[in-house]
Amino acid sequence: MKQRVITAFVLLAVLAVIVWQINTPIFIIAIAFFSAVAANEIMKCAKISNKFLVGAGTAFAALVPFLVTEQPFAPWLICKKFADFHGTVPNIVFVILITLVFFLAMLKGYSHTSFENVAVAFFACVVVPYDFSLFVRLRNMELDTSSQFGIYIMFYALICALATDTGAQLGGMAFGKHKMAPNISPKKTKEGAVCGIVFGVILNVIAIILYNKFANTPLDRSQMIVFIACSPVVGFMGMMGDLSASVLKRNFGVKDFGKIFPGHGGVMDRLDSTLFTLPLAYIIATVMEHYYVLSATGSYML
Repeated sequence: MKQRVITAFVLLAVLAVIVWQINTPIFIIAIAFFSAVAANEIMKCAKISNKFLVGAGTAFAALVPFLVTEQPFAPWLICKKFADFHGTVPNIVFVILITLVFFLAMLKGYSHTSFENVAVAFFACVVVPYDFSLFVRLRNMELDTSSQFGIYIMFYALICALATDTGAQLGGMAFGKHKMAPNISPKKTKEGAVCGIVFGVILNVIAIILYNKFANTPLDRSQMIVFIACSPVVGFMGMMGDLSASVLKRNFGVKDFGKIFPGHGGVMDRLDSTLFTLPLAYIIATVMEHYYVLSATGSYML
């Protein structure tokens, strides 16, 4: 318990630094680090023995967060050539290239590399990093020229994931009686799940109040209603992300994905819920942004 508490305080300190530097390359470097570690954790748990596959996959996972923005090193370094390259070469090209590399690695090491290894590597080194890279995409998202909007959505996804998980744990300890998924995660209860969703909604309401108090461009009434109404769904899907990760760990026969956070496991153990909440938050934000543009141009009316 003592180790968990110490690690939690260290993580909060690191998170504070990352948030402080959210508009600098340090933020992207941190996401790249988490992506690489998470990818490596999954491949190690799957016992992939092909060293080239693991190495190339981990390197690609670290590269992905830098590929989703035109100026990953802004404001330290502005490179027009990279921006032109980013605008010319779509991300699907990199996905195709790494897929070909994975299959070539399978052919070269066919004696100890199966198709299942390639499938796991693709999930770990492509799907997970591109999911984590949504942190960067959201950071760069604007609504009515407000860059704070994207940062709020990023924390919205985190609150739906982490607050729901915390509320579910506390609620399960206090009121839990009926198992939610006994064959996957015996400690999770239906009562805890309800408490987690309610706790997530409450924290999101508080977050919206604070955002509207300090943001240059506050959310309007309809936007607040959408975010609050969607938070139970996003929070529930966060729990599904956690359960999905538990299924993977059971399939791999491991308790934790990694040990980078003593007492808390690995990156995937801490951020598994965001694999579901980040895409949903990004979809909500994108639809809202699209609706705003149409409304501002008079192309759409309620």
